[in-house]
Amino acid sequence: MTLAHAVLLFLGGVGGGLAGSMGGLASVVSYPALLAVGIPPVAANVTNTVALLSTAFGAAAGSRPELRGQARRIARHGVTGVAGGTAGAVLLMSTPSSAFERVVPGLIALGGLMLLFREPLRAWYVRPGRRPPLAVAVLLIAVYGGYFGAGAGVMMLAALSVAAAEPLAVTNAVKTVVLGFSNVAAALLYALIAPVHWTAAALLAAGCLLGSWIGPALVRRTPERPLRVAIGLAALALATFLWHEAGASPASS
Repeated sequence: MTLAHAVLLFLGGVGGGLAGSMGGLASVVSYPALLAVGIPPVAANVTNTVALLSTAFGAAAGSRPELRGQARRIARHGVTGVAGGTAGAVLLMSTPSSAFERVVPGLIALGGLMLLFREPLRAWYVRPGRRPPLAVAVLLIAVYGGYFGAGAGVMMLAALSVAAAEPLAVTNAVKTVVLGFSNVAAALLYALIAPVHWTAAALLAAGCLLGSWIGPALVRRTPERPLRVAIGLAALALATFLWHEAGASPASS
């Protein structure tokens, strides 16, 4: 590990912490940083999951006003997140990733569209009658978060935003902590059986802690609609990139 690599990982962590706590896109910055210093994809994926644990702690510390009164809600979704994160980690360790990679861009694009069209979707969701339970969405997103994670924050933010009429800063804070539960479950399993690069994880985690602590203050001061639109468009851009990458990979041919 050279000094240049250490600096790159720390700065990648700061960027990932900011992106994660502000819009659920932490892995878009942190995962490529791990690849850039020469860590193989599977090791980079599990190292990234371990490092991103610090994002939940940093965001929780920076989001105390938004998290006030949310303990019961976080505990409920957190239990679901632990179950989903564990299942996702087991999937990663036991199945090929090619099929999942083909589905991921569509899921991220769906999350982006849900944020862009949140108001009409929320109006539909709160109408009396049958509607999909939020717990199912949280579970499925947590499974994906434990498996790979890029864009999981956007999906979780979109699901929680549609289901609750509240400021985006509150939803964003709850989203980060709930995904933290999912990451804890996956990271514990990875620590035991996966090729975690611990030096890289520590450097990335230090940067993530700083970035995620700063992020909530920026969300608090940013107008909600422009921020939501920016996150939605970023998610669509990420989905397009991952779709192109999946199409270019040998596994998809």
